Amino acid sequence: MEELLHYIWRHKIFPLQPLHTTAGLAVEVIDPGLPNADAGPDFFNAKVKIGGTLWVGNVEVHLRASDWLAHGHDRDRAYDSVVLHVIGEYDCDVYRTDGQLIPQMLLACPDSVRLRYDELRQAEIFPPCYDILPALPALKVHAWLSTLQAERLEQKEQAIVRRLAQSNNHWSDVFFITLSRNFGFGLNGDAFEMWATRLPFRAVDKHRDNLFQVEAFFFGQAGLLDGEDASDEYYQKLQQEYTYLRRKFELPAPMDASQWRFLRLRPGNFPHVRLAQLAYLYHKEQSLFSRVMEVETVDDVKKLFKLQTSPYWEEHFNFRKTSPRSEKHLGNGALKLIVINTVVPFLFAYGRHKADERLCERALRFLEGLTAEDNRIVRTWTGAGLPVDTAADSQAVLQLQQAYCNKRDCLRCRFGYEYLKQKPSNPRW
Repeated sequence: MEELLHYIWRHKIFPLQPLHTTAGLAVEVIDPGLPNADAGPDFFNAKVKIGGTLWVGNVEVHLRASDWLAHGHDRDRAYDSVVLHVIGEYDCDVYRTDGQLIPQMLLACPDSVRLRYDELRQAEIFPPCYDILPALPALKVHAWLSTLQAERLEQKEQAIVRRLAQSNNHWSDVFFITLSRNFGFGLNGDAFEMWATRLPFRAVDKHRDNLFQVEAFFFGQAGLLDGEDASDEYYQKLQQEYTYLRRKFELPAPMDASQWRFLRLRPGNFPHVRLAQLAYLYHKEQSLFSRVMEVETVDDVKKLFKLQTSPYWEEHFNFRKTSPRSEKHLGNGALKLIVINTVVPFLFAYGRHKADERLCERALRFLEGLTAEDNRIVRTWTGAGLPVDTAADSQAVLQLQQAYCNKRDCLRCRFGYEYLKQKPSNPRW
């Protein structure tokens, strides 16, 4: 398997006997090079001695030598810089575009590594590396979790950058769109993002000091002012106001209300309630993004998002019937998720954008100051012996799960690397 050969080369897991090219020249690997995930050779800037001569260049790894021809590298000048072709099977010679012969080296995968890799790929227990986790040195665990945490933040930063490109680089709009998505708390995340991208922010801003009109914009564009119980007086007023606003600002068509999901939702999480909370926030905090970028503590963030609703929603979860009066605040768990999934990524992304290290450091400080999230993935890893204490840790294991474990990409995982170093055990599948 080619990916296993990549792993063997990258980590220099070579046999004890001397290495040779297929032509019999001695090979000494000084530096395997930097892995390349983009187009071009697999490893950049490798240093190898071939027959006593030091070569600095790129390395390509294939399962069979003939893959060089099958992939068209013999006609691609980008591969003329390859100084060594590492292969698992020698079935032909290979050449650069100018006809020069490229040295090739057979690389066998040690049986112990192959067996351990098969265990990881075929194990039914999750995580498959569970039996080594409790014994790993704390420093190695911390280093890998820190890397995963950085990966996740950068991934969220890239999502923000993509939204900015679609929103004329308007940070306040993109912040609200991202916040709205996270108000869906998973089940309605896509629907909330779809809704927020349809909001005519500049038109809403003209009426931002009027909560009722903000609600008309929000519920109207959400498609929730069409087809519900017309006997409700507040609903009728919102409908009339939205009709007026839609005509005044030539608003785009509202989203299809069928996009909203209600099944297995507690009433407090109904889209109606979340939209009412967002309307109140948009009305109350007219410089919301700037305020968030200025807060110094998590407690200050939570105070900023201590939401209410208009009085109508204190006695309703939807337009159809009244309910016992209750103020619709965000709970502590929801507030924590807003900090983790909205505030922290924007502090980090905006800090990068402004080259302001203080904002990036504040983002990391917020994560490290919050307790870990409580969800199925986090519980799985803590049950396997991995210490997950802070939100920084839980974000790291979510990245580990989604970017590595779900893809069975154990060869890029440091826990997988540690597992492959162990002696093979009896198959556990």
